[in-house]
Amino acid sequence: MIKKAVIATMTTFMLGTPALYAETYNDQAPVINPAVSNGQSVLVDNTHGQTAGAADWVIDGAFSDFGRGVAAKGYQVKELRKKTAVTYEDLAPYDVFVIPEANIPFKQSEQDAILKYVKEGGSVFFIADHYNADRNLNRYDSSEIFNGYRRGAYGAPAKGMTAEEAQSVRMSGVTSSDWLSNNFGVRFRYNALSDLVATDIVKDAGAFGITAGINSVAMHAGSTIALTNPDIAKGLVYVPSGLTTADKWGPAVDQGVYFGGGKDEGAYVAISKVGLGKAAFIGDSSMVEDATPKYLREDNGQTKKTYDGYKEQDDSTLLTNIVSWLSRDESYTSFKEKGLTLDQASPILSFEVPAASTEPATEPWSTPAATYKWYDESTFKQGSYGYSSLVSSTGYDFVLPVVTNGQSFNTTLVLNGLTPNTTYNDLKVGIYNTAGTQLGSFYMNNQWSAVGYSPAVTLTTDARGSASTVITAKTTKGITGNANIRLKRGTSSLYTEAFTIK
Repeated sequence: MIKKAVIATMTTFMLGTPALYAETYNDQAPVINPAVSNGQSVLVDNTHGQTAGAADWVIDGAFSDFGRGVAAKGYQVKELRKKTAVTYEDLAPYDVFVIPEANIPFKQSEQDAILKYVKEGGSVFFIADHYNADRNLNRYDSSEIFNGYRRGAYGAPAKGMTAEEAQSVRMSGVTSSDWLSNNFGVRFRYNALSDLVATDIVKDAGAFGITAGINSVAMHAGSTIALTNPDIAKGLVYVPSGLTTADKWGPAVDQGVYFGGGKDEGAYVAISKVGLGKAAFIGDSSMVEDATPKYLREDNGQTKKTYDGYKEQDDSTLLTNIVSWLSRDESYTSFKEKGLTLDQASPILSFEVPAASTEPATEPWSTPAATYKWYDESTFKQGSYGYSSLVSSTGYDFVLPVVTNGQSFNTTLVLNGLTPNTTYNDLKVGIYNTAGTQLGSFYMNNQWSAVGYSPAVTLTTDARGSASTVITAKTTKGITGNANIRLKRGTSSLYTEAFTIK
């Protein structure tokens, strides 16, 4: 059984107090502590572009009403904030992992970690949106990311990307598969429905009390969820029947409405039972968001305007009911095993079959700003999440996580404000303690280097004089305390930064 415990942190904000304003993944993650704890905890992802474009899906921003609503039920709510891939160890201490509208694809290792977490008793809440809600213009939207493949690019996850994009750290380890359907029995549809109120709500024993007190749920440009394996997946809320093309969202790039609404269109809210754990799915982030964005847009620095949907209809009650069900341990492993009346599998259009899917329009949907790269925080605008993490007035910087002796970690080496379009070669990195003893070993060329300075690295600055690369390193096991990481070019020292080894 998965170990569950409330995680303590030094940086918190209590219900009713102002939100913290931490800017980067190096800053302490915000936490909402409940007034009266029920002993359970909820982790909310902010590692997959949750603040890209107009999105601001953070618990001290435009998801703050949701975060406080969950905390009011006794849960500690914490943001997952890190630069590196999500691991099983990140998730294991928490009862529920909420993934708001991801805009950066999950690596296969992250999918494996999430699935292990669920099978061992954890629960995941997937919050998607309509097809082509591509906030950072990287050709991926949340429905594609959750499903496990890009529409029209099943055999080529980096289709249409530049070499720099395809080889970026963000795309490393990204593969294509029908992951969500194969493991959770559902697949987010690529439809896009306009403003609707859903009143077709399941309230029998198969709803597990989730829909108690729920009479209507709002949708504003959302999608639905096809049930592909009713043994483990069930629909709870459905959009109205009799929908026509007039009900599709205006900017939809295909027919928008697939089966005229109703149950054939797919569930708006669904759940599944996988192993000892559970999952829940909704097809629109408007239900969850509020009108209090925290950050500026990363691509252009403009103010965001988010929708105040959390207070509409019975949305807030449904969301907290879902979290309550997800956090409850139950030993059965499928709805079939539970003896419930099973749903019918959803009808599927030919272009919804993953390997046969088609791309109805060229992506990205609009042209990104010339200076903006979704995979490179050094190009983000001031006031956006991640901006200051890769900005250095010295011309050089290391972005460091917490470093534990003997354990590998990733550090980002940043060159900033140097000569544009210039190649800098023979760059080397070393780690040493205050006694001058070399401690660093570096994983390059498919092997760990001997302790000492790293093999040489070559970087070429862009038109802004910036460049960055991720370096995998580890320090000597058993040695802790104050240390320095240094960048050299040839025999000349360029930059030294102090840090602590745990």
